[in-house]
Amino acid sequence: MSNGTSGSKAHRRRGLFSSFLGYYAGQLHLFIADIVCAITVAGIDLAFPQILRTLTGGLFRQGPEAITSALVYLLVGFVVMYAVRFGCRYFVAYWGHVMGARMESRMREDLFDAYERMSLSFFDRNKSGDLMSRLVSDLFDISEAAHHGPEFLLIGAIEVVGSFVILSFINVPLTVCLGAALAVLVVYNLRANLKMKAVFRENRVRIADVNSRLEDGLAGARVVKSFAAEDVEREKFRESNEAYLDSKVCMYRAMGRYQAGIAALMGILYTLIVVMGGWLIAQGQMEATDLATYALYISLFTTPIENILNFTETFQKAIAGFRRFKEMVDSQPEIEDVPGAPALKVTDGAISYHDVHFSYEDGGDAGENPEAIRGLNLDMRPGETIALVGASGGGKSTTCALLPRFYDVDSGSITIDGQDVRSVTQRSLREAIGIVQQEVYLFDGTIAENIAYGNPRATMAQIEDAAEKANIAEFIETLPDGYETQVGERGARLSGGQKQRIAIARVFLKDPKILILDEATSALDNESEHAVQESLAELSQGRTTIVIAHRLSTIKDADEIATIDGGRVVERGTHEELLARGGTYARYYRMQFEGARA
Repeated sequence: MSNGTSGSKAHRRRGLFSSFLGYYAGQLHLFIADIVCAITVAGIDLAFPQILRTLTGGLFRQGPEAITSALVYLLVGFVVMYAVRFGCRYFVAYWGHVMGARMESRMREDLFDAYERMSLSFFDRNKSGDLMSRLVSDLFDISEAAHHGPEFLLIGAIEVVGSFVILSFINVPLTVCLGAALAVLVVYNLRANLKMKAVFRENRVRIADVNSRLEDGLAGARVVKSFAAEDVEREKFRESNEAYLDSKVCMYRAMGRYQAGIAALMGILYTLIVVMGGWLIAQGQMEATDLATYALYISLFTTPIENILNFTETFQKAIAGFRRFKEMVDSQPEIEDVPGAPALKVTDGAISYHDVHFSYEDGGDAGENPEAIRGLNLDMRPGETIALVGASGGGKSTTCALLPRFYDVDSGSITIDGQDVRSVTQRSLREAIGIVQQEVYLFDGTIAENIAYGNPRATMAQIEDAAEKANIAEFIETLPDGYETQVGERGARLSGGQKQRIAIARVFLKDPKILILDEATSALDNESEHAVQESLAELSQGRTTIVIAHRLSTIKDADEIATIDGGRVVERGTHEELLARGGTYARYYRMQFEGARA
């Protein structure tokens, strides 16, 4: 059992490493050049102590004339050597970071693509702040590791191995002691890494929580102000921030122990070399000049080791971040097109719900998910406007959300012109459906850009025509910047009615065959509601339209009205027919109008 588990973990690690290497593919030329430059730097660093040893043992023992005549050549040689080193270090520092940044950019695009293909249920489960943290903080750490990893590991390996070989030629017993000290360092590093892995992963989770709390507080600023709840939000943020601080304290404690341990071992190493070297000199087994050269190589030997060991922090952050990144990128959306799915072809716009059952994942207690839709049957004729009414939570909005496959039915079927919505591509399905919701979302940009969201290829004339049909053109033309007016975040600079009509203009520009109006006027004042209703009436012409409304006065002229209760249709007919029947709809109508008159 344990062998299978360890084999599985090893397989996952190999898969993770392979995926990471895949991001070097587009930067292979920079990677190779970076490696060549790193090798060159390592080679020059290794050469200097050996050149100095050769000079002190040969040229510098000769007469003044020989030394003086050779200095010009030495000067030129060293200038050329260090000019090459300068160029290589510049390339590694500049283009190496560019390589890492480009890899980070690719990963960010892949992660955003993964977000975009996810179903709505994914966003129901995940916090925006956590998703943002994965996109920004995690990927930065991965980028740093992508650049510095090969550099530190390659330069370090060459300098450590090269200096170790050279040191062996200088003095074998001293180098054996050095090797033993290095083995202790490696064991210590491996054990410390295992302890720090969980700490760094916890830190990634905590910063995601802080981002989530921040995003929540800023997005709900108007609600916070309206309830004078600044102290409540401060306390919430303080709790998340203190949890993050605690995780950082644990992280820095682990790092402090690790780096202090490394420093202590390095101190022991230097002490060992001085004491052992002094004893060897006293025994006549080593020259003092050799110990000086040995000391130069010790620095060259230990510095890359320290760099590699200190790189552990970045590496562990990168591993934690890349695991979170891969978890998300490898996740599959819950709703996918069937292989070879054709595009939806809307000929008439007839819609049929047949014995539909559906429940949300997170509903119910003790693991039970009560059905939001229970055996719903509903047929809509082409071009018909049908209104859905009923109590809150009765299943009206869920009924509409199932049509464009924001969620998939558990059983039963939904068809458009006889085509099951699950058998066609999601893109073609959603292109055929226009939705105007109660809560309008406008993107930060201009009015023209927001209207053009319905058809990104639309001309300015088409945008203006859509605004005219939505009864918003006259207002836009009174603005100093007209269609280039910035709407602000979430359309904060516009009124509810203005935002609603811009949303309607979007749908006019999209020109869908099927229309869903989900509480499109419930949050508006009477004047704005009248203007929006006129726009919606024109928008509905010639389209199969589903209207959800609590204000029954807005749906009296619908072709048919269906009362939804407990996730199923309990009655259906025209306004007059339902009033005459004296059922649920009639009771709602009396509550709204007779109660109002009373």
